[in-house]
Amino acid sequence: MKKPTKQPPLKLLGKSGTRFPSSPEQKTLEAFPNRSAGRTYWITFECTEFTSLCPVTGQPDFATLRIRYVPDRLCVETKSLKFYLSSYRSTPSFGEDIANRIMDDLVAVLAPRQLHVRADFAPRGGIELSIDAVFPEGAQPLK
Repeated sequence: MKKPTKQPPLKLLGKSGTRFPSSPEQKTLEAFPNRSAGRTYWITFECTEFTSLCPVTGQPDFATLRIRYVPDRLCVETKSLKFYLSSYRSTPSFGEDIANRIMDDLVAVLAPRQLHVRADFAPRGGIELSIDAVFPEGAQPLK
């Protein structure tokens, strides 16, 4: 078993009075050291209750988000990811912009070896929308 390493202080974990940010610009995506950085493994998050606002109608959009990545030196802290994703509730954005922004923000914080964001939006007008954003550029989306 590996010896625990000193971690940077996490601002959200263990703090019950913390409020959700009102927009992604106020994000606090936090990371901690990956203790298995030499190994290739996938981390998967599934958010089945993602909501955002349609930038045209102002109506809520509902989606299931799946975020999968192969970490390098850092892993995202789950509570900070939850708070970050909740910031889209009052943010008018198209689904395509959301998936790509989430990918860009996570890549900026984590510098992962691979990352895949899939957003499956609930049907509107009988049409379902799915977006796959992948890193690095040219990588194939996961099935």
